[in-house]
Amino acid sequence: MSKKATLRTDGGSRGNPGPAAFAFILEIEGDSRIECNGFMGDSTNNIAEYTALVKGLEQARKSDIDSLVVYSDSELMVNQLLGAYKVKNAGLLPLYRQARSLADEFATIGFKHVYRENNKRADELCNEALD
Repeated sequence: MSKKATLRTDGGSRGNPGPAAFAFILEIEGDSRIECNGFMGDSTNNIAEYTALVKGLEQARKSDIDSLVVYSDSELMVNQLLGAYKVKNAGLLPLYRQARSLADEFATIGFKHVYRENNKRADELCNEALD
């Protein structure tokens, strides 16, 4: 039987670069909810977004998830993962490659862009780590 989950991610920085944080929420269908956040020191917003994704994907793999839908308010990151945009920033490439490698480990995975107001809890967790 397939184990399904949703992953909501958010990363942010105050200044770009500036103090940065990541957050994710993994909701395992019929099971549990895992919330995680962390402070990263100085970084860029996009690196924080990718860090949140990588950490969330790692948690999903540890939780033996087969089918995952990822929601993020980073339009850039979602479009890069869907192949609509190229990753031009050399600093993002290692995180992008790590995210792609982790994503390939799931039987099914989808990436969806949502607006910030539809990603409130992940945004709150990110801000908690920054405060």
